[in-house]
Amino acid sequence: MNILDSLRPIPGLKVLVTAGASGIGAAIARGFCEAGARVHVCDIDRVALDRLATENPDITISTADASSERDVDLVFDDVRGTLGGLDVLVNNAGIAGPTSGIESMDAGQWERTVAVNLNSQFLFARRAVPLLKASQSDPCIVAMSSVAGRLGYAYRTPYASTKWAVVGLMKSLAIELGPQGVRVNAILPGAVEGDRMNAVIAARAAATGVTPEEMREEYLRKISLRRMVTAADVAAMTLFLCSPAARNVSGQAISVDANVEYL
Repeated sequence: MNILDSLRPIPGLKVLVTAGASGIGAAIARGFCEAGARVHVCDIDRVALDRLATENPDITISTADASSERDVDLVFDDVRGTLGGLDVLVNNAGIAGPTSGIESMDAGQWERTVAVNLNSQFLFARRAVPLLKASQSDPCIVAMSSVAGRLGYAYRTPYASTKWAVVGLMKSLAIELGPQGVRVNAILPGAVEGDRMNAVIAARAAATGVTPEEMREEYLRKISLRRMVTAADVAAMTLFLCSPAARNVSGQAISVDANVEYL
């Protein structure tokens, strides 16, 4: 295999993408599909799932709350039926969580953020690892963290705390699973263009008493390249990490953020 060919995932990989019906997850699912992988996606949003499956008939789907152990078990029942095994887990599920000062934060919002952003990573990894250990196709896990997983993030403490924890989970699993040939890495996206980022900007603007336009400019001033990234940028890194070119890349927290300097 030459270098250029090694930059693409091997066709036929069996891939599970959590929260893959829209945004970054959908971009990753489509990218793997285009590379010839067999892709299964789960998501809590049935409407978005049906739209993805209509647009990409080769992608199979499950409706699931990624923080629910029962739902995760049902997803793996579907994975065994549709894929017959697993080579790649993309642990992508996550929510923005609340935007507020710690003293006024609702405990239920904290707990929900931890459940979706962190507990889901554990639940899916726990079920995926036996299948990945049986894979003969350079198995790997890609955990979606955030630039908030390497920097402090005022008014977004539940989100930042969970994203730091995802990096710790990834580092530990890379050591634990390396002897069985399973690679584990994390991607740390920065500000990703789209509806979710617009909502984050609006909420942070409201919490700090500035306009959304001013808050957007503040975000851009903190980025060396003075631009946000796209879901396609994150998908491209995911595919690279699952390609033969990355066969010796494990235990890494890789930022795709145009170099966010501070938050």
